[in-house]
Amino acid sequence: MAPLSRRLLLVFATLGLGASAVSSYVHYQLLTQPGYTSFCDVSERVSCTDAYTSRFGSLAGVPVALGGVLFFALVIVLVVFARRPGSTLRENAPAYIFALSTVALAFVLYLAWAAFFILKAVCLLCAGTYVAVIAIFIISGGATTFPMTTLPGRARRDVRALISSPLALAILLLFVAGAATLVASFPRESSTARPAVQAPPLTDEQRAQIARWYDVQPKVDVPVEADGAKVVIVKFNDFQCPPCRATYEAFKPVIERHTATGNVKFVLKHYPLEGECNASAMGGTHTAACEAAGAYVLARGKGTSAKLEEWLFGHQSTLTPDVVRQAARDVGGLPDFEAQYARALQEVRTDASLGQLLGVKSTPTFFINGHRISQGFPPQVLEAIIDLELKRAQ
Repeated sequence: MAPLSRRLLLVFATLGLGASAVSSYVHYQLLTQPGYTSFCDVSERVSCTDAYTSRFGSLAGVPVALGGVLFFALVIVLVVFARRPGSTLRENAPAYIFALSTVALAFVLYLAWAAFFILKAVCLLCAGTYVAVIAIFIISGGATTFPMTTLPGRARRDVRALISSPLALAILLLFVAGAATLVASFPRESSTARPAVQAPPLTDEQRAQIARWYDVQPKVDVPVEADGAKVVIVKFNDFQCPPCRATYEAFKPVIERHTATGNVKFVLKHYPLEGECNASAMGGTHTAACEAAGAYVLARGKGTSAKLEEWLFGHQSTLTPDVVRQAARDVGGLPDFEAQYARALQEVRTDASLGQLLGVKSTPTFFINGHRISQGFPPQVLEAIIDLELKRAQ
């Protein structure tokens, strides 16, 4: 392998390894930390979270970012071993890398198509891996000096040489063991329950800081009846919005505890990022959000909305219109979902229009006694705000 090709392969493999490693870290945080917001969530369209938590973000429950880590690490190992004098890898490594990158290229092209045309989202970290894979494919193809039809025979000879070399065999075993450990360390997407974050009690100074922050949030008149409650919490929601799921899981214990006293009222409003039911979200990225909101509206009349809400958030990464329709029947007890959907959509559109009037730009957006809060915040902050409003009500 020519020195220039070797250097370029190392550069792009290192770039891809870095992007994949950071992607894996972000995906792990999304799976384990309620309310986690990724630094690469720039806007509704530029969002790593939408990509990672979608059905395209994992394969058999394993984040695809881990596949990137293993691919780029293997490329680096092959390039490094190709420098050994007298090794057949000096000639064969580019072909091995070219074969691996051909498979990787097909995979990333599929992911890019899914992101741009189905999710309609751009993942910056993912884009970094796409560039690295394409570059490795081109460089390794140009560095291969023999017909690819001879590669199987060359591979058999290299495998025999590998087995006869204790050092090479040990490195291979370490790589396989490391890959298995890395995959095993990640929670599976099918595990919908995220562990609760045990935060220490807030100090008086922290509560004072929260009060000052809360008081400067924009305040509007929200047309929702209090029905005797001292604190009214309104959440504008999208069932395909990962932060909506995170706040649902994190805030649920706090909200249930306070609503049971009658002092707090919680109201769920719908703001799907889909043009069918939200005029401000034309070309939105969430293709099953309207069906999910409509199913929730209809399930409320059946008394099954809480059960359906939990199911929708628990299966968020696999939601499609057909999946939601099936869940409406099986979980929500709505055999006539199709016949009632248009009626439910009227309420969803009304909620979305109200959200526009109130200045909702993204989901989730909360209104607590009229204070609009659109950025993420942990459950202990919600608890502190509720305590603050209850004290003021006295």
